[in-house]
Amino acid sequence: MGIEDPAAVRAALDLGYRHLDTAQIYENEAVVGEGLAAALGGAGDSSAPALSRADVTVATKLWIDALAPDAVPESARASADRLGVDAIDLLYVHRPRGGYEPEGTLSALADLVDEGLVRHVGVSNFERDQLDRAVEVLADRGLRLAAHQTELHPLYHRPELLDHAREHGYPVVAYSPLAGGRAGEVEALRTVAEKHGTTPAAVSLAWVLAKDPVVAIPKASSEAHQRANLAAAALELDPEDVARIDAIDREEELYPE
Repeated sequence: MGIEDPAAVRAALDLGYRHLDTAQIYENEAVVGEGLAAALGGAGDSSAPALSRADVTVATKLWIDALAPDAVPESARASADRLGVDAIDLLYVHRPRGGYEPEGTLSALADLVDEGLVRHVGVSNFERDQLDRAVEVLADRGLRLAAHQTELHPLYHRPELLDHAREHGYPVVAYSPLAGGRAGEVEALRTVAEKHGTTPAAVSLAWVLAKDPVVAIPKASSEAHQRANLAAAALELDPEDVARIDAIDREEELYPE
């Protein structure tokens, strides 16, 4: 989210990350693009196959001041230019606010899919009724909702959003899966971490990934954190671990409206 060094992007790609997530409001699309270009153009590890553009999913989000139907094309092209890509793999509506109009905004994004500038359309921070309408509008254009990005971690869990994703066949992309660095404050996470000989942050990420159909995008600007997140993705929690974390009686949304 706040990455300011292209080297961090390249390091992540060299380690095996294949999904880059940014947004206009983060003001680092150019940084992400520079890191991607370095990874595609550099030799990297000579023992590994060369990285190609097709290997990497590049996702960004239109901010609320760029969601009016007539603003979408120019704003999306500006993001693509900053990212240095011919096509944005996944373009989200960041929040359903500002100039957002379900029919107008999503139809403008569908036009960009037809044009080839955008490959897939997603939404972020939507409620269930807003998701219903987005699914309907995109279906009218022959498209499926590609993803819903939302805050998800042991301290903030919206089961109804996961239910909707399962019903309509799209993934939930979980941001802040490490609970904003607060995992170590939660007794249940500490207990499970001690059992598995790992950290509360790793348990938090593993719990998020145990949900269906969820993928996670933890922020990691240092190589140490990038490696830790990859290791956490391999951690398998027992059913009783998941149940213990599910029972946490706290709701702390880190990024409310």
